[in-house]
Amino acid sequence: MPSIKMPSIKACLALVVSGWLGVVALGAASAAAQSWPTRPVKFIVPFGPGAGADIGARLFAEKLQRKWGQPVVVENRPGGDSIVAIQAFLSANDDHILLFAPSGNFAVHPFNYAKLSYNPADLNPIVRASNTILAFAVKKDAPYNNLKEFTEAARKAPGKFNAGLVQGTTEFTFWGYCYDQKLQVTQVPYRDINVAPTDLGEGRIQVVMSSFAIVQPQWQAGRIKILAVNNKTRAPAAPDIPTAREAGYPSLELEGLVGLFGLKTMPDALKEKIAADFREAAADGTIGKRLESTGQVMNIGGPKEFADSINEQRANVAAVAKAINFKPRN
Repeated sequence: MPSIKMPSIKACLALVVSGWLGVVALGAASAAAQSWPTRPVKFIVPFGPGAGADIGARLFAEKLQRKWGQPVVVENRPGGDSIVAIQAFLSANDDHILLFAPSGNFAVHPFNYAKLSYNPADLNPIVRASNTILAFAVKKDAPYNNLKEFTEAARKAPGKFNAGLVQGTTEFTFWGYCYDQKLQVTQVPYRDINVAPTDLGEGRIQVVMSSFAIVQPQWQAGRIKILAVNNKTRAPAAPDIPTAREAGYPSLELEGLVGLFGLKTMPDALKEKIAADFREAAADGTIGKRLESTGQVMNIGGPKEFADSINEQRANVAAVAKAINFKPRN
């Protein structure tokens, strides 16, 4: 019969002490999370006032400062393809300074830039707040009334259709659709994408793919028409408009994810606490109604849900970049 070597009393005591210290550390982390914030909180937004993410940040800030008992300030840091805001957030190195932003703006950075001034892994998802409704729009009197007709028209006129596209995952999604359907559509660069729907209504370009909020004024004025929304579900503000998948073009499906990010050193207990506070702030539906009026949909998700949805978004961008042999800018 083989002999069995029993652990020494010293080794057993070491295991017990180690486990006890782990429990103590976990309890301390949980207690610290529950006492956060201990001073004013700042949400850095990579857009100017009035943008979808800015509206969402301010709506949540108003409710959360009541619960937290601390001021919650929104700071707008637009420009630089969102890198200005990201660097401001990371360089602060402060767990009371957070980034409130759409993940689609920086999910493409590793593909757009050969060298980045920050490490994307340093952006730690805390809570998904909402989904931006994205829309595929054309001129009101255009001779196509659905995505199939538009696609066939563009295929018959290679190089003659021009598009206005929001930077980030929206661009990559549109490029993937063009690759899939063998279309040659020229992208018109816009410093301010808000100008694109006006150009569309006046016939200077043939398609705009952007947030619903950007095209909504021209759509309501009867100058353009929306052929589809890019999200997985229909827009509450336009329930009769089909999704891209319903229209037969799943390559155009895209969710605009907006949420809060912290430092990579932020403890899980604190992330869960903040996510729970966001859920509580959203519970009475007032934020959700305001978001819907600006082309957004409430979609609260915890740290893991947010991280998983971002990873899915990045995988889709990677697939498109590979298919079209996309080359970084620098």
